[in-house]
This record gives sequence, structure tokens and C-alpha cells, in this order.
Amino acid sequence: MRDWKTFIEESVSDIRAATNGFPVLAAISGGVDSTVSATLTHRAVGDRLTCIFVDHGLMRKGEADEVRRLFFEALGIGLINVDASDRFFARLKGVTDPEKKRMAIGDEFIRVFHDEVKGLGELGYLMMGTIKTDVTESGQDGGRFTKSHHNVGAMPEDMPFKGAVEPVRGLYKNEVRELGKALGIPGPSATRQSFPGPGLAIRVIGEVTRGRVALLQEADAAFREVMDATGIAATQYFAILTGLRSVGIVGGDRAYGETVALRALSSVDLISAAPVRVPYETLEKAASEITARCPGVNRVVYDITPKPPGTIEWE
Repeated sequence: MRDWKTFIEESVSDIRAATNGFPVLAAISGGVDSTVSATLTHRAVGDRLTCIFVDHGLMRKGEADEVRRLFFEALGIGLINVDASDRFFARLKGVTDPEKKRMAIGDEFIRVFHDEVKGLGELGYLMMGTIKTDVTESGQDGGRFTKSHHNVGAMPEDMPFKGAVEPVRGLYKNEVRELGKALGIPGPSATRQSFPGPGLAIRVIGEVTRGRVALLQEADAAFREVMDATGIAATQYFAILTGLRSVGIVGGDRAYGETVALRALSSVDLISAAPVRVPYETLEKAASEITARCPGVNRVVYDITPKPPGTIEWE
């Protein structure tokens, strides 16, 4: 187990030396990685850190508000909030290919970020919440490419940063969580489930619209509430709007509705993962909650595929 006290002290010293008194700008996604990175960087540079939270409208139900409260109230870190959801949904209109979704979201994220920093003066350094898994899956460490990550790769050429600060680039997800606890980030925020950079866009199979995202947000919230109440040990558990439609019965009439898939996994580093054996009674309760709360959903299934051969996400 790492000596996190020493890791923090060395990281703070390294960040101060690397940034050399210049301002640091951070793009905050709301996930654990960027939150931990920002907290560590803030400890090193203080008010020289400016955080911009780009709300793409693709987060879990209520999560954008939770992120804002965390930074302002719990961490004491200033946050520029940008509601860019209209831009992201417009960019995703008609896009159904998984990799094209990822690329579109990553590109739009940079564009929004670029627009927001125009009036901030000297840019200094860019802080990113890159972790070891991001680098590996992007093929940047010599391995096989699995999927793109918006926080891996060259910095935007038209934003002349002096360099990048990546405080957790050498850590796996479980280590980032441990570091978050050592930094004093409130428990629920430090241990919050991993969330993909493209958000719910890759859990909505097919075209991404506000209506479909809202439907998935409610289904996902229902499943997580049921799981949270049971105390079942799982690294991640979430819902997917599969894009599959089937015949069901609503109010005594036949209806052609959406299919929601549920996924619960146990993993240490997220490089591999095993499906959790969720009791049937729990799955049955989740299915009842989802179909009751989500008009248009009439079928719920459970995914038991490990990683590999599957991935954690469906896209």
C-alpha cells in the first residue's frame, strides 16, 4: 500500500516546481479523477488554480448540482460553471457510432473550454485528470488501442499552454480513490462510482437526445437507489438504454417499449471486471421501480458479461 502522506507531499512539491508561479487552469468533468487532481493541485498552487466545470448535460441524475456543492462548500475551490448542454446535444444529433460519439464529445469539450478561457488572460498550465487506465486504453503507452479518452493526447494547438499538469497519471482508479480519502475529500465524493468522460452518451445506444438521456437518468437512479439500500458490494452499477424495443403490456394494452439493461461489476483497477451476483429479489425490485418510474420502458434485463470479453461500458 502506498504512503499517501509522502505521495501528497512530493506531488505538491512537484506541481509547485513545474508550474513555477504561473496560473493553472483545470477542466472539471465532475468525476473522481478530476476532483482528486484539482484538490491536489489546489493544495500546491492555491488561488492560482482556476477550475471550469463544463456541464454537458450527460451526467447522472442530480450529479451536476452535487459537483458544484462539493467544490464550493466542501473543498473551498472556486468553480466557473458552464451549462453547455445545448451545444453537446446539437453536436450529437444523428450520431450513433460509439467512437464518433466519443470523438464528438471530446472535441466539443475542448471547444467549450477554449471559448471560456478567452478572457482569462495568461493561460499558464493545463491540469488534466488523466489516470493510468486512460493512457493504456488509448494506446499511448505502446499497448493496443481500445477506445479514445478526451483527456489523453496533445494539448490544443490554439491554446498556448506552457505545459500540462497530470497529478494522477500514474495511478489506477482504486489508487485515485485512496488518494482522495487521504486528501480529505468527503467519503461519498471520493468513492463515487466511476463515470465515463462522455457520460451517459455511451450508455444510450443509438442517437443521444435530451429525452432519451432523461429516461436513462431516471432508470439509472432507480437501480442505484435499490442497490444502495441493499449494501451489495460492487465497484460499479448502472443502467443502459439499449435501443432495443419489444412488445409489452401497459394498462392492459400491448405497447412497443424500450429495453433497459442493468450492469453491476466488481473490479480493482477496471482493467478487468467480474459481474456481481445480484440476488434475484434485488433485480426484481429494480425492474419494478424502473418500469413504474420510466414511461416507455417495458423490459429490464441484467448483463452478466465479464471484462474481457466485454467492456465495462456497452459503447
